[in-house]
Amino acid sequence: MTTDDQHIPVLFQETIEALQPRDGAQYVDCTVGAGGHAAGLLDTAGPAARLLGMDADPDALEVARQTLARFGDRVVLVNANFRELAETARDAGFVPADGVLFDLGMSSMQLERSPRGFSFQRDAPLDMRFDPRQPVTAADIVNGADESELRKILYEYGEERNAGRIARAIVRRRAIRKIETTGDLVSIVVSVVGPRRGGINPATRTFQALRIAVNQELESLREALPQAVDILAKGGRLAVISFHSLEDRIVKEFMRRESAECVCPPGLPVCVCGHKPRLRLVTRKPIIPTPEEMRRNPRARSAKLRVAEKIA
Repeated sequence: MTTDDQHIPVLFQETIEALQPRDGAQYVDCTVGAGGHAAGLLDTAGPAARLLGMDADPDALEVARQTLARFGDRVVLVNANFRELAETARDAGFVPADGVLFDLGMSSMQLERSPRGFSFQRDAPLDMRFDPRQPVTAADIVNGADESELRKILYEYGEERNAGRIARAIVRRRAIRKIETTGDLVSIVVSVVGPRRGGINPATRTFQALRIAVNQELESLREALPQAVDILAKGGRLAVISFHSLEDRIVKEFMRRESAECVCPPGLPVCVCGHKPRLRLVTRKPIIPTPEEMRRNPRARSAKLRVAEKIA
């Protein structure tokens, strides 16, 4: 992947404005990708602002290195999963941070150019690991998990209503020969639910579910969000762009809980939890792309931006 690959940062202007860039501030982009949001932050903030860019995908990080080269030593790039956020930020000297950003979407580069099988639109090895150092691939799961586990992955992570039938078909096919490529998997899904009839590709939810399972995306997000608040300075902002309901639910519930005055179970006559809110909600409802952005970049259509500010 190179900087010639087209990647349009989603909710670009809204994200930059939400993080309130200012000169001399420190920012952490937990999913730096091609570096679009990161470049926008540094350009807007001024010449003394610094940014730590993290990404689990070493190929994406190399693209970010090219994109952000003009900023010199104002940028530090680290190949790490954001579940290691606090440790990585401390080691790089970015605590406290004035802004933390998560863009949880797959980039155009990963979908269209990566050889690791993220997309059902081109035949590639069934890998789906952001970080090739991880031990488990999508092929390991589809060829090794039992039918009930496959059904659970497809239903819970992909919200796939045909999860049981697809899991059964996977088990039948792998008994004949190993499932090794994205094309193999697409053919199995199509054999169950039929070919595309407008709308989304029939394999979309299956691929989403396996990618989430392989990279433990939801578990990583749950671990990373509290760390983001920990490393923020008072008045610093947390901005999260999510692309499907599972991610958005985690972000929404986390921000609500961290901004609540009380987290006692309903029905208690008095508060006994002693909870102290650490966040103030900047966005009560998520910011979504404009119709113009969705026309220009169809992949933005499901994006939601939520923002909160640290108060204590």
